[in-house]
Amino acid sequence: MQTGQGLTDRNGTSTPAEYLTFTLGKEEYGIDILKVQEIRGYDVVTHIANAPEFIKGVVNLRGVIVPIVDMRIKFKVGVPTYNEFTVVIIMNVLGRVIGMVVDGVSDVVALGPEQIKPAPEMGTALDTGYITGLGTLNDQMLILVDIEKLMSSEEMQVMDQAN
Repeated sequence: MQTGQGLTDRNGTSTPAEYLTFTLGKEEYGIDILKVQEIRGYDVVTHIANAPEFIKGVVNLRGVIVPIVDMRIKFKVGVPTYNEFTVVIIMNVLGRVIGMVVDGVSDVVALGPEQIKPAPEMGTALDTGYITGLGTLNDQMLILVDIEKLMSSEEMQVMDQAN
């Protein structure tokens, strides 16, 4: 059974959950690795008229039209710049394939429940409703994003209209 902060086996013991870590500005974030389909370099997108600023457009990925969301704009993390390190994380979330533009991907880390603390109510640039917690690994702190909550939010429903 999945608990959101790791997996619980039949004996009731927790096993670490794995997160793909990525950077936006100076912050490190993590998302559930099981949602990640692939990681690609940033490429030209087809823009969609009247879409919110954070939806950069769509790409055709092997016959599937994939909306591309720039997380730097969505999370208000400075002015986005696109360079050789900019990547798109392609994910399957709530039955939809979407792409997230991030500054770079770092690693895959395993975090146990004892390494995840509740998100603070204030002090982050992003709505804490999209944060499952703060993960700590050695001296590194990760903002753990609940990608399903983020992608099911009202403003993200515009992506359904784009498809």
